[in-house]
Amino acid sequence: MIDSIWRERRALVWINATIGGRTRRLKFAALSHAEAAWRRSKIGDSPRFTSTTGAGAKLGSDKSGTVPDFCARAKTRAIFDDSARAAFAALYPETPGPLRHNLETHPLLTLDALADLGEALGPASVEFNPAALPIGIAPEDIPANGLTIGETIRNIAENHSWAVLKNIEAIPEYRTLLMDLLGELAATVEPRTGEMLTPQGFIFISSPRAITPFHFDPEHNILLNIWGDKVMHVWPAGDERFAPAAEHERYHSGGHRNLPWNEAFQGQQLSVPLGPGDAVHMPVMAPHYVEVADAPALSLSITWRSAWSYSEAEAHAANRWLRRWGINAPMPPRWPGQARVRSLLWRVVRRLGA
Repeated sequence: MIDSIWRERRALVWINATIGGRTRRLKFAALSHAEAAWRRSKIGDSPRFTSTTGAGAKLGSDKSGTVPDFCARAKTRAIFDDSARAAFAALYPETPGPLRHNLETHPLLTLDALADLGEALGPASVEFNPAALPIGIAPEDIPANGLTIGETIRNIAENHSWAVLKNIEAIPEYRTLLMDLLGELAATVEPRTGEMLTPQGFIFISSPRAITPFHFDPEHNILLNIWGDKVMHVWPAGDERFAPAAEHERYHSGGHRNLPWNEAFQGQQLSVPLGPGDAVHMPVMAPHYVEVADAPALSLSITWRSAWSYSEAEAHAANRWLRRWGINAPMPPRWPGQARVRSLLWRVVRRLGA
């Protein structure tokens, strides 16, 4: 059992715990493991990406004018202008809602460039499947589309598919794009939720009438629609009517993002239409699904974590552990509330392997 916990200089946490009849003194960083790992990471060590088709040149080469020249031109105007940043400030971090952006096109976002990217990222960073899925579906029930990721993306208009490219920041050119976009938002984000941790990018390529099933995600997120039309349907984050505590605990203990669906949920969501130049802010763990209109669509999701989002995730995992001992802890509070004790408890449990 845990006998006492105290903090030293805000950087270290000391814990006295009795294990097997012996008292042990354990030392923990005040940061979560995920935060600390991110701050130690060297994303710049990632391999360079070569596109042989989309941008018409080797994107990793300083002699390739295509992407650098485009980025230089793009920096002459903000992707999120003053009115978009004001709208974001009114929403962040707990309210979903529409925004506007000026990312109308980009050499890294052509279908050929994205097909090359998907082939470069590898199986762990891509998902692709048929477009015609139900709103609610278990991950093990999602069929394959019988194609490669390159075939899926290059022929997305005809092959009735859906694809996502994950963690695009592993490729330096895409990381630059992501960090430039997030940099425009930092002045709003950091005074509220602190440092923007673990920046990640996701690109969604969808055939007409595609459905992204009902799910939630652990990141702070802005989805920028580049071309095509779709509707984002989003429900309130932290509302157990739509995502019960057990679903949060399952996910934060290693489960899949998809959520059970009930037709009774319809009519209780915010539905945000997205055309080219539209974006939507998505709070942490807000349940949602996406439906594409009658033409293909492409969207870029820019995400980050905060110390609060990591703490909330750890508290949910701690709740699941506590239930094993007959303790039914409440849902962690939404921002700006904190669940520091349960967050710290989970770090202790993980450290001890309990």
